[in-house]
Parts: sequence; structure tokens; C-alpha cells
Amino acid sequence: MIVLYSSPTPNGRKISILLEELGVQYKVHHINLKKKEQFDPSFLRISPSNKIPAIVDNENNQNVFESGAILLYLSHKYRKFFNYKKEWETYSWLMYQMSEIGPMLGQAHQFLYYNPGKSKYTEDLYMERAYKIYSKIDKILESRKYIVDEYSIVDISIWPWIARYERQRINIDKFPNILQWFKTIAARPAVQKGYNVVGEKEIIPFS
Repeated sequence: MIVLYSSPTPNGRKISILLEELGVQYKVHHINLKKKEQFDPSFLRISPSNKIPAIVDNENNQNVFESGAILLYLSHKYRKFFNYKKEWETYSWLMYQMSEIGPMLGQAHQFLYYNPGKSKYTEDLYMERAYKIYSKIDKILESRKYIVDEYSIVDISIWPWIARYERQRINIDKFPNILQWFKTIAARPAVQKGYNVVGEKEIIPFS
């Protein structure tokens, strides 16, 4: 059985959504970030980075940490939600999510939502970066239903970040292709179930 250590963040939700999509049995442990539980020595043995999410696969006696690595591990283990026909495009978009989308939108949350009014320069900077990210994704989705043609871990990795578009001060109506893509994924039962498996519940936009 898979044991998931997670919190209600975009990175944490990636994994619970994928596990629900896979339909496999798993247990979930809430790591309360506000209480600094990510620094507990017992969690450090599972995730040396002290970050969520992390999993323990008891079937293979394998620990995996970092959300991108977990998505790859699970999709390869179960041979689902990975576009093997476009393998390197799938890897490329996943790396883009991990290196650009997550970090930049995460910083946007910090300065635009949690700490507004402290630095106009920084707020303008991350609003611009968020806009550029949305523009790139919207362009790709002009001719595709999903980012790498078929529903995959790429969509699962990006979607929870777009779910917080209001925190990024994004007018989602200006990105019609993203909006349609977002609504399509939001309607999936596994996404609805996997979104709120730990911590405080959030309403999924447009659901």
C-alpha cells in the first residue's frame, strides 16, 4: 500500500489527485506545516528535503520525495497517465512545471496574497511572471484538449496551481483555453475527491 504524507497545497494535491485517478489503495498522513511537522525527525527519514509531499510504497519498500519524482514514480509503476508516445515532451512540460510554474506562482502567492502591500516592485514582478506563464499555457491549449494531447501527469501537476488563480491576481476569463481545460479537469470525480484529502477544505473553482 502507498502511504502519502501531504498537506493541502498545490504540490500535495498533485499526488492525492493522481492516486485517486489510479484507483489504488493508499493511506494519507497530514503533515501540518503551520506546526512545523515537516521538520520532525521521523518525517526527515522519509523526505530528507523536509518538504511535502512524500510517499512510502510498502510493496516495493521505496520512499519517494519531491512531487515531480512521485508523479513519475507512480505513473511508471502503474503505466497510466504518462504519454509514452510523446515521452520527452511529457518530461519537458513536467520539468517546466517544477522549475517555473510552481516556483513563480508560489512566490506570487507570497507577495500578492499572503503579504500584499509590502513591495510594489515585487508584486508587479510576480504578476507579470504569472501572466507570462498563463499566456504560454493558453497558447499550447489552443490546439489541444490537454497539454500533451492526452490527460497525463503534466495536467495533474499544473492544474492545482491554476486552481489558485485568484491568489495570483489572474483574470482567468482572459485565458479561455485554460479556463476550458481547467473546467474539464475539475469535473473529474477523482480530481474532486483528491483535492481535499487532508487539512482545511477548499472549494474548487467552477466545480
